[in-house]
Amino acid sequence: MAEEDEIKEYRWETGYEKTWEAIKEDDDGLVEGSVADIIQKAKRKRQAMKKGFSKLGMMRHLYVLLDCSEAMTVPDLKPTRFLCTLKLLEIFIEEFFDQNPISQLGVIAMKAKRAEKISELGGSCRKHVKAVAGLSKLNLTGEPSLQNGLDLALKTLKMVPAHASREVLVVMGSLTTCDPTDIHITIEALKAEGIRCSVVSLSAEIRVCKFLCTETGGVYGAVLDDAHFKDQLLQHIDPPQAGNQQEFSLIKMGFPHGKTEEGKDPPLTMCMCHIDSTDEPSKLTSGGYHCPQCYSKYCDLPVECAACGLTLASAPHLARSYHHLFPVPHFQELSFEHQASICYGCQKPFTESTDKTVYQCGTCQQVFCIDCDIFIHETMHSCVGCTTIPSSVQALHARKPVAPPVPL
Repeated sequence: MAEEDEIKEYRWETGYEKTWEAIKEDDDGLVEGSVADIIQKAKRKRQAMKKGFSKLGMMRHLYVLLDCSEAMTVPDLKPTRFLCTLKLLEIFIEEFFDQNPISQLGVIAMKAKRAEKISELGGSCRKHVKAVAGLSKLNLTGEPSLQNGLDLALKTLKMVPAHASREVLVVMGSLTTCDPTDIHITIEALKAEGIRCSVVSLSAEIRVCKFLCTETGGVYGAVLDDAHFKDQLLQHIDPPQAGNQQEFSLIKMGFPHGKTEEGKDPPLTMCMCHIDSTDEPSKLTSGGYHCPQCYSKYCDLPVECAACGLTLASAPHLARSYHHLFPVPHFQELSFEHQASICYGCQKPFTESTDKTVYQCGTCQQVFCIDCDIFIHETMHSCVGCTTIPSSVQALHARKPVAPPVPL
């Protein structure tokens, strides 16, 4: 009996082990179900806010400011805040470039009261994922400096053309920031330049971060668990509404394609994207994409030509950006009673216990479950019923404008 008393520990002595899971409530009040319900409601709310024929910042230039201080070693997000953040950032970067192929992204680390660029602004998904993965062995010490991180991002983003969307996303785990001067001066400079700043806090709500988001038109969020953290990150995938400071401008772009003379093999040449790289040095290859203006060769698209500055892209890249301008209309939420027995998308039978509400498309009148509703609006960007039922296809084409021709 004495041995059992010695082994027993108090809850606060056993470390962070998701202690809220020990709470026993009834079937309708579980914590995991509540968090999942919060996430689904937030996704539905963001879908309802999307409106077609609106001005969006399609060419995005985004800097991710990552907190690398001692506060990120806390294990409330497993295994630690920092490792969980790195894993979710890799997913975020891949999704960002999949949905925004003509945009650019960079990563800045805030550590020991300093800010350091981990990767420069660029359109290469693999480069940024590799840079973020390389931070896993970083020694986390000191306090972050939010002002130094914002100043470093401001120096680069202020040089971006006015027709592009300029954004900063801060992932903050610390409750404090050690700044050299008044951070409100930096916030005013960001506001004057039209740079939109958003914050994802891994701890509690921080007043200066909330003030930063309010002044610059960004979004502030504090995470509940790892699933909610992922949702808070992925909400920044869609391009934001264009600000008043963004200008209308015709953008010169190049659409490269390989040209070879008949009867001759393509010559061996070196690409410009790896010519200065120490990790992956450039090699003589026969394939690649040649800039139509200066004939420099590149391995992947999209990219900005290092020689002449021309933005190089392909027709599918513009097509994948085009769907943001005409999102799928918001589905009507209906009660389970007197509705279809199965989901039109996944063919899952509806049950009263799990599907208390279902969602109906206003064009094809087909009924979907919550998972298919979110998948259609966030991933497919086209209604399954509208694209498979002939009468709905004709109505869909009559409603949507014809996309402008894309040069090849």
